[in-house]
Amino acid sequence: MATSPAPPKPTAPPKPTWLPGPKDEPPFPWLRPTIRIRLTLLYGGMFLIAGILLLSIIYLLAAQALNVGSELPFKIVNNGSTVNIVSNVCSFPSSPSDSQLNDALNACVNQQRQHALDVLLSRSLMALLGLAIIAFAFGYAMAGRVLSPLGRITRTARRVAGTDLTRRIELDGPDDELKELADTFDEMLDRLERAFTAQQRFVGNASHELRTPLAINRTLLEVHLSDPGAPVELQQLGKTLLATNERSEQLVEGLLLLARSDNQIVERKPVNLAEVASQALDQARSEADEKGVEIRGERKEAVVQGNGVLLERIALNLVQNAIRYNIPEGGWVEVDTEAQHGQAVLLVANTGPVVPAYEIDNLFEPFRRLRTERTGSDKGVGLGLSIARSVARAHGGRIAAEPREGGGLVMRVTLPL
Repeated sequence: MATSPAPPKPTAPPKPTWLPGPKDEPPFPWLRPTIRIRLTLLYGGMFLIAGILLLSIIYLLAAQALNVGSELPFKIVNNGSTVNIVSNVCSFPSSPSDSQLNDALNACVNQQRQHALDVLLSRSLMALLGLAIIAFAFGYAMAGRVLSPLGRITRTARRVAGTDLTRRIELDGPDDELKELADTFDEMLDRLERAFTAQQRFVGNASHELRTPLAINRTLLEVHLSDPGAPVELQQLGKTLLATNERSEQLVEGLLLLARSDNQIVERKPVNLAEVASQALDQARSEADEKGVEIRGERKEAVVQGNGVLLERIALNLVQNAIRYNIPEGGWVEVDTEAQHGQAVLLVANTGPVVPAYEIDNLFEPFRRLRTERTGSDKGVGLGLSIARSVARAHGGRIAAEPREGGGLVMRVTLPL
């Protein structure tokens, strides 16, 4: 029997011919109009112009002072028989001797020269003060013009943090450090937008793929349980499987909501926290009646900008936790809403077991419960407080918990108005 030839060995893939690395630099990098060169030329030119102006002004003032100082502060008047010296600045003795006259003339000339120097000094100081004010104003305006791209980058970053990732800087101008920073920031935003888009697509696909089999299982179980002729053991098994399936559905819904609520809320509408809290209480009232838990509190109007469905999930999760983790008899849950100090506050307090302060932070971790690290009871799937914290952060708020004296917790949610 002829043997078939051995299959050829797979060849190794070709090595890449391109390696990522830094961008190509221009042939003359020192000619690049960098910020350092531009600021050096700008402020050097400003100092040069200011020096030329100051020198010119001082030259003109000095020339004027020399003209004033070169004028004789006295006049010699010949009255025929006598010679008199007349001056409006200096005083001369009557009938002076030659030495007295020379001393008086010398003192008068020195006085005139000192007066000219004083005028020159005062006017020079005034000119320096005026040039300093003009230089500071011009420097402030030019610095704002040079640094305006940095302000544009900052404003874009704030808009991106507050809204979405579709905004770009797209800075025009010389190829300097600020343009390089803006281009790098735009590239980073492109990568972030692709990452968040892929995450949202994954969440949508996972939502469909995970919900469909669970919904099919629930339908099949409900159909078999509706059969009156089914054995008791099969009905008990069906109820157990139905409860397990329902728990899995809650877990999937919680995980998907947790993934969606970690992002910022783009579309915001006015939402009244009082109505949100009332809706949550209406949904949890039957469970509270079954456990004998009293619902009380005062819901005052507090309107915030956000997503009503997600905010209702915060209130519902907190109310359900407050009902389920309560004392067997005589327990109560207090739900209050109000607006204070520019913030909307949702307060949920309850009676319950004593909670150590060092375990408060663990309650907000996924799948964590008091004194248990994983879910192991019928009180939930361990995602309620994690979802509440993520939704509060997505709305720009925060949630805090503190132990209540005598047992239980006080949950405080603050959201910006």
